[in-house]
Amino acid sequence: MSHEHTAEKLVRMANQIASFFASQPEATRVDGVATHINKFWEPRMRRQLFEILDAGGPGLDPLVLDAAKLVNRPEPA
Repeated sequence: MSHEHTAEKLVRMANQIASFFASQPEATRVDGVATHINKFWEPRMRRQLFEILDAGGPGLDPLVLDAAKLVNRPEPA
């Protein structure tokens, strides 16, 4: 699988999480997205998410961008 394809898949997955939490009370949305990613995404996936974020976060939902501040950045591979 190419790196670009993986990035597209991660963006889609992150946006789906944001979509789910968008229906939750506003006060819990950002925390909910960050907690879900921290709990269920392995370090490799979070590392790739930060690569996307470091490149400006193209395609990511604004809720994901806000939640990223609370996502645990893994150690470099």
